[in-house]
Order: sequence, then C-alpha cells, then structure tokens
Amino acid sequence: MTETDSLAVEHPTKSAVLQTLAYFAVFSYPLRREEVFSFCKDGAATLEGVSEQLADLVEQGQAFAFDGFFQLKNDASWVPKRLDCNLRADGFLPIARRMARFIAQFPFVRGVFVSGSLSKHCMSAGSDIDFFIITEPGRLWLARTLLVVFKKIFLLNSHKYFCVNYFVDTEHLEIEEKNLFTATESVTLLPMWGMEGYQAFYKANTWAWQYYPHFPLRPTMGVAPQTRGVFKKILEKLLSGTLGNWLDRKAMRLTLGFWKKKFRGMDSNDFDLALKSRRGVSKHHPLHFQKKVLGRFEENLKALKVPQP
Repeated sequence: MTETDSLAVEHPTKSAVLQTLAYFAVFSYPLRREEVFSFCKDGAATLEGVSEQLADLVEQGQAFAFDGFFQLKNDASWVPKRLDCNLRADGFLPIARRMARFIAQFPFVRGVFVSGSLSKHCMSAGSDIDFFIITEPGRLWLARTLLVVFKKIFLLNSHKYFCVNYFVDTEHLEIEEKNLFTATESVTLLPMWGMEGYQAFYKANTWAWQYYPHFPLRPTMGVAPQTRGVFKKILEKLLSGTLGNWLDRKAMRLTLGFWKKKFRGMDSNDFDLALKSRRGVSKHHPLHFQKKVLGRFEENLKALKVPQP
C-alpha cells in the first residue's frame, strides 16, 4: 500500500478536507470550517470531525489558519482579499436579482439562475454577473439570440451585469460533463426566477450532490415561480410553430458558424467542451476555465500526495 492509499483508507475525512482546500486554493480562497464541511466529499464526515482534521492539518503544517479561515498556503493576505470579494458580492446581488427578473421577461425563458463567482458570494473587481438560463425546448437558440441582441444594442455588449453564457432547455437539464468543477458549479447555482426550474434541475443533477453530500439545496423562498406576462405570451405565440422552429435552427447555425470562425484555432475537443452547441444546450466559455481549474487542482493534489476525489 502506498502512502497515498494509506491516507485515503485510514483518514477519509482528512483526505476529503485536503481535497477541498486544494480545490479552493486554485482561487486563493480560504474557507471557514463550516464551508470546508459543506464542500467535503466524505459522506460520513461530521462538522466536529472536519474541525478535528483541520486542527491536525494546521498542527502538522499541511494547512494554515488565519482569523477563522483555513487554507493551504501560508499567506495571510488571502483572508482580506476574500472578505473584500464577499463585500463586493453583497452589492452585486441586488443587481443580479433585478437583471434576472428582466431576463425572465424574454420569450421562452423558464428559469434564471446566477452562476460563476457571484453564486459563491465572491466578486473580484473584474468579475461579471454570470447567468445560467433554462428555456423552452426547441426555442433555446432563439431565446439566447434575443438576449444577446439586447445586450449588444442596449448594453453596448457589456458583460458586467449581463453575462448570459450557459443555456439548457427543460428537456436537457442534466449536465453532461460530470467532474468536481461542474459539480461545484451545479450545487452553488443561485435560483433567481423560476422556482420550478431549480427543483427540476436538482432532480436531473443529483450526481453533483454525490460529490458534495453535505451541501444544502439553495433556499427557494422568495424565488418567483414561472409566470408569463401578456407581452411574453403574445411573443411566444407569434414565434411558435413553423416560424419559431425555422428561427431557432437558423439562430443556432449562425451562432455556431460564427464561433467556429472566431475560434478556429481551438482544438476540436476543447471547442466541444467550452463552446458546447446542441439544440438543447449552449455554453459559451471560450477561455475554457473548467480545464484550467481542474488542471491546477490536480497539480495541488499531486503536491499533497492526495488522491483525486
């Protein structure tokens, strides 16, 4: 048995705690003990057990504690940077709620969630508000195009408060790529509008909570249910049937063609992951953040001699 195998077998909670710290070290983001527990993959772990393992890791010099926060690097600057990002997030959340209600008025939108850094209550100075949007089947690309056109014309293509970069329809709620990154993004989604959409998303992605068995569902109290105003109903009726089908397929072909031209130097496998384009799924992550995060996470684990979760 190797040293790594021994750690995983004899100290499953310690291994899981180190995995959690290693993941958030990618972002230089320290965690409170309760947060380490929430993101701990060991289903048998308890908050008391996690606290004991954190204390042991600090005593052994494998982790460091600053003002009630835990991290892998001996760098006290991580905590004030985190707190500054948390404070900035407090100011962005009301804006996100207003923008979500606005997005919900567009035709065929059935759910609006906040994703990305804000969903984790963290906003750096250069962060955008990222939205994850659920649409009606067969109208995803039409809904997406209407939102993007609005952003380009009326917001001068600004992403700051209106980054609509991930769409799924109600028949394709399950996230295809199943790994620690997508699990983290899934469980931390913040429902803003369409309570039914969040409940359906959870049922379709229970695999994500297998990575994080202690992470609670987001509260849906105060999240508006799916409603359609008169104007939205009229637009959806006008864009139904043959016309809507043609427009949706046309929007998909034009968008995919533009992306293939713009990112023609990207590896085909990377393109399919970062710019996934299906009738029921649209992802626009050209920087391929997922690949970068998982690569750095793996490096952290190797340095710690800890197995992959």
